[in-house]
Amino acid sequence: MSDLDHEHGPDCACPDCGDPRSMDFLDKYLTVWIFLAMGIGVGLGYVAPSVVDPIQDYYLVEIGLIAMMYPPLAKVNYGQLPRVFSAWRVLSLSLIQNWLIGPTLMFLLAVVFFSGLVPPFPAHPEYFLGLIFIGMARCIAMVLVWNDLADGSSEYAAGLVAFNSVFQIVTYGVYIWFFALFLPPLLGMDALVAGIGTFDITVEQVFWAIAIFLGIPFAGGILTRFGGVRAKGEEWYEEEFVPTISPVTLLALLFTVIVMFATQGDNIIAQPTDVVWIAVPLTIYFIVMFLVSFAMGRGIGADYSTTTAIGFTAASNNFELAIAVAVAVFGVGSSVAFATVIGPLIEVPVLLALVHVAIYFQETFDWGGYETGRLEDVTEVDTEPAESSTDD
Repeated sequence: MSDLDHEHGPDCACPDCGDPRSMDFLDKYLTVWIFLAMGIGVGLGYVAPSVVDPIQDYYLVEIGLIAMMYPPLAKVNYGQLPRVFSAWRVLSLSLIQNWLIGPTLMFLLAVVFFSGLVPPFPAHPEYFLGLIFIGMARCIAMVLVWNDLADGSSEYAAGLVAFNSVFQIVTYGVYIWFFALFLPPLLGMDALVAGIGTFDITVEQVFWAIAIFLGIPFAGGILTRFGGVRAKGEEWYEEEFVPTISPVTLLALLFTVIVMFATQGDNIIAQPTDVVWIAVPLTIYFIVMFLVSFAMGRGIGADYSTTTAIGFTAASNNFELAIAVAVAVFGVGSSVAFATVIGPLIEVPVLLALVHVAIYFQETFDWGGYETGRLEDVTEVDTEPAESSTDD
């Protein structure tokens, strides 16, 4: 049996299996560092609220996001992307998950928790709109980090993110209109959008948000990959350069968590009940989307790395876009903007927990014969060759 197709488990020495003996100090205690960074950020924002201004003035959240996305994108073998985009079953599944199941699920959760139609939950129109803004904004950023930590396919994650980003440019405003303005009155929930005639969300706004948060690290990853391989060779790039830049992802993630939580530290402490209120449907959303999408990926016979990329791509959201649009439409101090900010604050710990769930699935399930979407050329010596499905 080849190295790429060996039996994963707690006794496996493969560094990609999450064996604690093969993990460095930062990776091994990542959960601790994440919660510590969250605590530092909230405390900093509460004790020194003036720190919010320099964080916004110097775009520290944006810088942190771009920095943490660069290493996963630099790891991508861009020569494999044509095969990624030719895997029509994987792309079709991702399209259904991201643009049918995801938005519909978030709308239903927003109705249950904030429409006032489901006792004992009272009406909160501003939080209803906040969840809609989050649910319609599909992933472009942190999904690359979660996928990388769970040993998902970097190529599929990058390809699906790019695929969804292009789709998002022309659909985000339409989806907001449909789920926030058209459906509520049709279902007798006129009060949820009372006084709101339209959302001025332009294609240009969405384009620039994607260009900044995805385009910059994507360009950096592509230039690094082709420049490094041409100058020093594939072996040096994979064995020397990639391990050197890998810690940047986690360090930048911790930095981003601190500054992001600091911007809302005062609000989080002042409105803990509302934070929990918003956190519940978001937590349900992230978990359900990941498990359903993971099951659907396995259902089409996708291998582990592809299934993991599918699951995290569907479960994550483009909170940068949601926050930016909410602030532009309703103002930075609005309850709608507050609800969108809670999105990443909940997504970070929940998706980190789902990383461990994905690794558990990797070790627990039998992945033999699950070949759909596989990019590596695997030769089985212990069993008969599986039927090729690289054209799926």
